[in-house]
Amino acid sequence: MKKLLNSVSLLAVLAVAPLGLSIAASANDELDRLSKSEENWVMPGKNYHSNNYSTLTQITAANVKELRPAWSFSTGVLNGHEGAPLVVNGKMYIHTSFPNYTFALNLDDPTRILWQDKPKQNPAARAVACCDLVNRGLAYWPGNGITPPLILKTLLDGHVVALNANTGETVWKVENSDIRVGSTLTIAPYVVKDYVIVGSSGAELGVRGYVTAYDVRTGEQKWRAYATGPDEDLLLASDFNIKNPHYGQKGLGLATWEGDAWKIGGGTNWGWYAYDPDTNLIYFGTGNPAPWNETMRPGDNKWTMTIFGRDADTGQAKFGYQKTPHDEWDFAGVNFMTLTEQKDKTGKDRKLLTHPDRNGIVYTLDRTNGDLVSADKIDDTVNVFKTVDIASGLPVRDPEYGTRMDHLGKDICPSAMGYHNQGHDSYDPTKQLFFLGVNHICMDWEPFMLPYRAGQFFVGATLNMFPGPKGNRQAGEGLGQIKAYNSITGQFKWGKMERFAVWGGTTATAGNIVFYGTLDGFIKARNSDTGELLWKFKLPSGVIGYPIVYEHNGIEYVAIMYGVGGWPGVGLVFDLQDPTAGLGAVGAFKQLANYTQMGGGVMVFSLNGNGPYEDLSVGEYKAAN
Repeated sequence: MKKLLNSVSLLAVLAVAPLGLSIAASANDELDRLSKSEENWVMPGKNYHSNNYSTLTQITAANVKELRPAWSFSTGVLNGHEGAPLVVNGKMYIHTSFPNYTFALNLDDPTRILWQDKPKQNPAARAVACCDLVNRGLAYWPGNGITPPLILKTLLDGHVVALNANTGETVWKVENSDIRVGSTLTIAPYVVKDYVIVGSSGAELGVRGYVTAYDVRTGEQKWRAYATGPDEDLLLASDFNIKNPHYGQKGLGLATWEGDAWKIGGGTNWGWYAYDPDTNLIYFGTGNPAPWNETMRPGDNKWTMTIFGRDADTGQAKFGYQKTPHDEWDFAGVNFMTLTEQKDKTGKDRKLLTHPDRNGIVYTLDRTNGDLVSADKIDDTVNVFKTVDIASGLPVRDPEYGTRMDHLGKDICPSAMGYHNQGHDSYDPTKQLFFLGVNHICMDWEPFMLPYRAGQFFVGATLNMFPGPKGNRQAGEGLGQIKAYNSITGQFKWGKMERFAVWGGTTATAGNIVFYGTLDGFIKARNSDTGELLWKFKLPSGVIGYPIVYEHNGIEYVAIMYGVGGWPGVGLVFDLQDPTAGLGAVGAFKQLANYTQMGGGVMVFSLNGNGPYEDLSVGEYKAAN
């Protein structure tokens, strides 16, 4: 992949001047401070703990039924809208799927667009995108007095762009991924200190995954760590997995692959990050190995399907825990990571990381060293694994639900979509509950052999997907759940079924509410203690993103992006009919088009619809006297 700085403005050149550690630290401190203000939502997950939790209490379980639309914005883009907007210092920044537009609005008067960025990019990227043309969001960097505040974005054609947050001017642009080999970008960038962290997409086309840190001021590459290959490419620290040597240590990025298969071995990361300033570690998961057909890649295929803790400054991996060695089902492990401080079952205070995985297991690790603390099934219908051995960290497979050659795997749960996918969920620290938007989808799987060709799909399996045992397979409904989970006890406090997968994620508030969107086009509010449905509103299109909650001028708002698409919506978006098309999604979501259609935008709610347009003069044309 190219490491070339494609274009640099004068602002970026000036930013190369020596700044000193104090300026870099102050910029990071300012971002952390902004993330703790309820007037802002400055990063995916809201804060470095990545918990999607708001302490606001103006909207409560008692009055949420009074929520009404306050204002809305249409992006003009039809494909799926994943992720969520950012809110920073009285402005909202909105992203779209390809062609990756960005809009800035003034929250005092969102009538007129402050600035908009409509980049030119290679349209060929559309042909190699795996599962719709989605993008998961933006990042913000507050500036340092020399370089202005920045909005960071990714483009489907593999570029990373920094925009002046005040004007929309392009400050720098770099190429991160090469679409000629099928490597695209759908990830939301992540800002830590003066770095912007960016992953990669394209495992379904045999892309070798990596994560890269760029200087947020200039776009200069600082480090890059691969998921497969030699240790020097993986950036393994000298004490890698020293606390858990049984997870594996050195040389395994080559030894667990046959021949040179690691070079086209997947392990891309296109999901979510979390960061702990105390450990200085960035946490994220790597994705599935390539191809999906497990017979073609003997071995554990390290370090795909792995939770990594990497040093923010060097990229060196302190630990790596592989959840699904030698994946057989496309259980790409890039799902969100949430950081908590809790007492474990023995009463010991722990700094924890919790991660609901595609494979149907919710993992909790000690984030200081990678110790596996717990591994619970997301649903009792998970059948690919009988259990996870805590001592070894290894899953205990049920061979009946394997996907070996010359075998049609039947009723495999979860499906390749997992029992949790890309949705960004929430954690309420006062209740010690995670609120998980869950898939309830199973599958039949038939593998086949195929050659690798650069830039072409490299899967090797035909899938049929359908509702899990608790759904209605005949009607094609009951494909999702929302659940409240305690990671210490391993218990689910409550769970509710949904017609379709709860794909986008959840946001919890101190008002005793959990908000989320549905694929059939509702935003819903439930009592976070009981799961009782308290309020819902029908949006113009289905939801594959998560809500945000913020305060502006003393009013609490709930905002959510709508725009059906993503993997569950590929049949609707591209008008596909074969149930095995879309890697099996078309058959699973055959009813979706009967409930919603395409169209992207943002809807903002408040109690009784209070907001900027209560003053009827806001947004009005003022004629010259």
